[in-house]
Amino acid sequence: MTGTREAIASARRVVVKVGSSSLTDGAGHLSLAAVERLVDVLAGLRAGGRQVILVTSGAIAAGIGPMGLPTRPKDLATAQAAASVGQGALVAAYSGAFARHEIAVGQVLLTADDMVRRSHYGNAQRAFNRLLDLGVLPIVNENDAVATDEIRFGDNDRLAALVATVAHADALVLLTDVDGLYTAAPGTPSAARIVEVHGPEDLVGVDVSRRGSHLGTGGMITKLEAASIATTSGIPVVLASSADAASAVAGDSVGTLFHPTGKRDTTRLQWLAHAARTRGAIVVDEGAARALRGRRASLLAAGVTEVRGSFESGEPVDLLGPDGALVARGFAGFSADEARQMQGLSTEVLGESLGEAFARELIHIDDLVVM
Repeated sequence: MTGTREAIASARRVVVKVGSSSLTDGAGHLSLAAVERLVDVLAGLRAGGRQVILVTSGAIAAGIGPMGLPTRPKDLATAQAAASVGQGALVAAYSGAFARHEIAVGQVLLTADDMVRRSHYGNAQRAFNRLLDLGVLPIVNENDAVATDEIRFGDNDRLAALVATVAHADALVLLTDVDGLYTAAPGTPSAARIVEVHGPEDLVGVDVSRRGSHLGTGGMITKLEAASIATTSGIPVVLASSADAASAVAGDSVGTLFHPTGKRDTTRLQWLAHAARTRGAIVVDEGAARALRGRRASLLAAGVTEVRGSFESGEPVDLLGPDGALVARGFAGFSADEARQMQGLSTEVLGESLGEAFARELIHIDDLVVM
């Protein structure tokens, strides 16, 4: 056990994500035995002096059986209803299993908005830190009962990666129904497990088209996106089978290890780069594009040539160069209608014609991420 595997084994704060297929039986009912097996592993980490945050899927899946549904619902309203029914059963199962180890748990339900708005993600960070300081194990899930297609993360893999960044975790472990990343779909004759990934170049030619279980929303693509979010933030990631959970958190050579590729960034910018659904686009001239790529300046209205779509202040937008190529993403400082009034005008002219409130950048440099 060397290198980053060693870092996994010694990580003081670990985020563990488990998928729906690892928690339910074939009929879609929550499996208490599966919950207890996972809890035994996490309780062992706690006994070793490590802090644990659990990101769990399973609320919708846990509601399928009690509601008499044949499969995971496809329409949003029924999925929300199933989540409302299943979330209580899911947390009750975890609470009971952790109580056997004398570990208190706290439920944290999040939406994408909680990871983007300054006040919300600050609150989330403080909540995680305080729960952990008090010896409480946070159990995190997307707030499926109220999430909509516009605001939801889309899967708990990305949610887990964003939680790992906001909580300043030392490691992220993604538990699923396969024992790692393969060069082709598992089960095909040519498929071989990829033991380590050092960067995007190691994934060239890898077939990740396999979808996850019918009980979940994610597939291998979402797990790779999650790994990218975490590793570019300096957090090592292990993707492994839930059956290998104990070995994965111990740093053993199971699953696939993703090495860190960057340094920590703010959660808002990680979400913006990897997970945001942009609401519109701002086209800039060549000079503004060069400044953005060089991370040298905020986006000023003088460099804007076109505003596309409809967005409000604070919403994510794409920043496009004159050739239409994506240069950066940012949180708009003004609405689309206001930006159209401002485009091409200098800060001085903006102050004179529209008022002092408009005499500032369209997007501040702290709210930009170069793509």
